[in-house]
Amino acid sequence: MSTLLRTRRQLRHAPIGTTMFRRSMMIFPFIAALSLLWAFASPLMSVPDEPAHTIKAVSVAQGQLRGTTGNNQGDLTLVQVPYYIAAIGQQACMGMKPTVTADCAPPVNGDASEKVDAVTSAGNYNPVYYVIVGSPSRFLSGESAIYAMRAVSALLGACFLSLAIAAAASMRRPFWPTTAALVAVTPMVLYLNASINPNALEIVTTASLFLSMCLVFENHKQLSSARFAMVVVGISGAILANTRALSLIWLTAAVVAAVIIYGFQPLLAVVKNRLGQTMMGLIALGCLASLAWLAVANSFKSLGGIPSEVTPDQAFFTMLDRTFSYSSGYIGIIGWLDTPAPGAVITFWSFAFATLILGGLSMSRGRGRIAVCLILLAVILLPPILQSQVITELGYIWQGRYLLALFVLLVLTCGIILRERPAPQGEWAQSVGRWFIAGAIGAHIYMFIYALRRYTVGIQQQTNWTEMFDSVWQPPLSWQVLALAYLLVLLMGGVLAYKMLLSRSTVTIENLAGSADLGDSIPDARDRRH
Repeated sequence: MSTLLRTRRQLRHAPIGTTMFRRSMMIFPFIAALSLLWAFASPLMSVPDEPAHTIKAVSVAQGQLRGTTGNNQGDLTLVQVPYYIAAIGQQACMGMKPTVTADCAPPVNGDASEKVDAVTSAGNYNPVYYVIVGSPSRFLSGESAIYAMRAVSALLGACFLSLAIAAAASMRRPFWPTTAALVAVTPMVLYLNASINPNALEIVTTASLFLSMCLVFENHKQLSSARFAMVVVGISGAILANTRALSLIWLTAAVVAAVIIYGFQPLLAVVKNRLGQTMMGLIALGCLASLAWLAVANSFKSLGGIPSEVTPDQAFFTMLDRTFSYSSGYIGIIGWLDTPAPGAVITFWSFAFATLILGGLSMSRGRGRIAVCLILLAVILLPPILQSQVITELGYIWQGRYLLALFVLLVLTCGIILRERPAPQGEWAQSVGRWFIAGAIGAHIYMFIYALRRYTVGIQQQTNWTEMFDSVWQPPLSWQVLALAYLLVLLMGGVLAYKMLLSRSTVTIENLAGSADLGDSIPDARDRRH
């Protein structure tokens, strides 16, 4: 018991930033491993728009920030890249054809490294993500270069996602924030994080910015203990501002939601703090750089589509009707939008989302419910508003993943305001927790193997699971090895999740009260249980 009390005192008196850092280091290997396994399981260029982003990343890494483009809406950008990169679109031969396996793709000829002209629809996008992810192409070629670029993207995203979960777990009442953070890690988030696409980076930096800011605000009376969290806020915000054209909206939403929940007093404390001023300046510089790039490069001109005769008001109400149709884009839809997640996976995450969102909406007092309502309205109204503005030029181009950063913010906001409610306790709560974590593991592995089925034998009308053992295409290491490794990582991650969420409830106040040197640990025990 004395060892337990010493450990609790050390945790209580350790700077909250140190606690967050240590937890992020524990979480990172699991998120990184899951993302890297997705990177190998998904055939090259099997993620929507990955060829365009790959060409952009290689061109930026070689010094071409923009290339040459026209002035008309949807004009492609001309850049110079190695021949094998220029021809990388051939790898997407199975796109939008769920019955076609990845065996249709020709080999990537890494020896064909002479520079040729290539076009990309991402030419006007902000170069920050691409200069990082494209760096392996400077010293590697062929499939090795592309897989290395995927790995860099996966590790970068895993870093910010680990920081987000660690920030939630470091709060005084961590159960609901941590639960929300784990629920937000859907198969779609991991799938995108394993590809060459800045979509995932904007999702994880939004989560990292918001949860780290909440942790800072929670400790605004002792900001010296939250220095690491403040640094994470600054870096996350600056990078988020420079991921995609809409990222400034998600940044603004995250900051506004945190201020509404905690009030202006914590914000004023940060403004008066020297490190806080530095991090706010870093975010401001990131926003200015993003706005400057948008003005100079005119990033929205890169969007391509088919002009439509549908009027903006018709498009608006059509998009309202489709609000829930895009939910699969939050949970899992692999390939070029051709293979939605199985019904069991959709059901599990829909239940988890509904639990958190209804819980957030049911809060009867406080400013938190205002934040939830505002973000929920944005989730419902932003797609119709944005789509209706471009319907005549581009037609219907909206995808669920475009809004995933904001939807994740909604889930996390619900988790933050639910921290006022006591955490489930007792044997029944632990049993429910174990089953819920087991359900999450089952849904994740089911989605992973389903994706492997789609690429190894195709999604046919008849059930063809057994045909996977005699498949026409195999990912690196074989699908069996990847699936087994994915399951093992999920199981170990599930143990860690259980310890973060529920193991504290086994240490009750009554247990601790039996010790003579309990001291002032009772309030801390109460906080940790809730």
